[in-house]
Amino acid sequence: MYYVNREQIAVRLAALPGVGEALRALRAEWNGGLIQGLAQERALYLAIEIVTDVGSYLIDGFIMRDASSYEDIVTVIAGEGVFPEALTAPLLELVQLRRPLAQDYFDWKRAELHRFAAELPDTLAAFKQAVEAYLLRELGE
Repeated sequence: MYYVNREQIAVRLAALPGVGEALRALRAEWNGGLIQGLAQERALYLAIEIVTDVGSYLIDGFIMRDASSYEDIVTVIAGEGVFPEALTAPLLELVQLRRPLAQDYFDWKRAELHRFAAELPDTLAAFKQAVEAYLLRELGE
């Protein structure tokens, strides 16, 4: 029997629509200012943390192969069929932004709208839906 912390997964997944909404608003109103640049960084960072937190809960709960890195978290849950294959590349690219955002922040180009701002809201929505469907498929209600 698996112990999957559905409550913590749900709490994290519930934050994704807000992140997507913030990215859409930033994209629509982008002026390259400092506040918008910092808001974009935070939205991207939250997206990374949510995806990897949810992935870690799934790996632990379903006793999947241990992940050795943020990228590996995505690879492991992709291999287990948690989300469609088409999401693997964008999610891997997303988590690869963690180091630049968390450690190399002094080099981050805050005045530029990151190209992910356009596609990430849809990617996050698809990830949320796929994880919820996976949980229903594997655990039922």
